[in-house]
Amino acid sequence: MEQRLQKLIAAAGIASRRHAEDLITSGGVTVNGKVITELGTKADPDKDHIKVKGKLINPQLKARAKVYVLLNKPKGFLSSVSDLEGRPVVLELLPPALGKLHPVGRLDFNTEGLLILTNDGDLTNFVTAARNRVEKVYEVKVKGVPSASAIERLRRGVILDDGIRTAPAKIKLLQETDTNAWYEILLHQGRNQQVRRMFELIGNSVVKLRRVRIGPLTDENLKPGYFRYLDPVEVQKLMKRDDRKRSPRPTKSTGRQKQR
Repeated sequence: MEQRLQKLIAAAGIASRRHAEDLITSGGVTVNGKVITELGTKADPDKDHIKVKGKLINPQLKARAKVYVLLNKPKGFLSSVSDLEGRPVVLELLPPALGKLHPVGRLDFNTEGLLILTNDGDLTNFVTAARNRVEKVYEVKVKGVPSASAIERLRRGVILDDGIRTAPAKIKLLQETDTNAWYEILLHQGRNQQVRRMFELIGNSVVKLRRVRIGPLTDENLKPGYFRYLDPVEVQKLMKRDDRKRSPRPTKSTGRQKQR
């Protein structure tokens, strides 16, 4: 059966679908010896010889089983498959026997929490696409205690330093002391270091940040640096589209103690 080349490349675990599109447009993909640069071109892996940078990917497509894992990323690891500067990457936390996986979205170097890794380009494309509104919930500890009006600004959306306006966010106070406060924040966006930049905008730097939920996925018992497999029901729920136009729903507190 014919499928789009970018989907086949992602299914073979070569790259995410977005990166696969770059490979195609840059001339790195051939079908039956012909260089393909047009997005949307289809091929049948049972009949056509598909190569990426000169390497035949048909055997990988036949043998490839889809793998889905949920990792609790600790601080000090990049959400990447490699790093030119030699910094630790999240794949180092997984056994090589899992094969070639890639992170679904990103958590920055100093952020902890849940991160999906997979070889399924369709899941990656679904979760990272803004139109699918996959919720991400974070717990954030900030220096100082923001005013109620400042938090309300963040809820409505603010303009970041790059001129991009954030979408409305659901923010709930979890705990506060004289010197800091913990909040739960629900986002549908995935701007670079968005939570940190939002709180810095109102004058409260982030001391600690962790992601505790991705869509329906959560796991309070998963220790930092450890992972588990996602079961088929979890994958199905994660990729369930909700086309209803609605405001983000309130999220429940995990019930964990936030004082540090």
